[in-house]
Amino acid sequence: MLEIFCLALLAGMIFVPFMQVITRSIFGFSIPGAGELTRFLLICLVFSSYPLAISSGENIEMAELREMLPGKLKILLCKVIALLSIVACLFIAYAAFITVLANLNKATPVLKIPYWIFFLTTLLGFVGAAFMHFRQGLKSPRPKHSTGA
Repeated sequence: MLEIFCLALLAGMIFVPFMQVITRSIFGFSIPGAGELTRFLLICLVFSSYPLAISSGENIEMAELREMLPGKLKILLCKVIALLSIVACLFIAYAAFITVLANLNKATPVLKIPYWIFFLTTLLGFVGAAFMHFRQGLKSPRPKHSTGA
């Protein structure tokens, strides 16, 4: 379901500027708020898709030192990293929650999109990321695939 939502955000992010170019080139006018809507879609896409990056193992990690450790120490380090990742994600989610509450009556200038929507995607994205870190933290470390160098 999250994949479909993110796909829709990405499609909108492509469609809105495309329509802006078409209306400017062919009809000679701009779509009011197109840039604002595109930025809104980008922000929502980035934070909404963060849990997907974690669940698919596509998040950035610097694993060289970890991979050189012996088995039990590697597992312990992975658990500590998962725990710290959960704490960091929940802290950011909490900060986003406070920000949502502080911006309930504010909106973007042109389209009047409520600011809390931006921050809500941040909140939900980081809660989802914390959950994915929790799920991955319960697993033993997965072997890294060779790049065939």
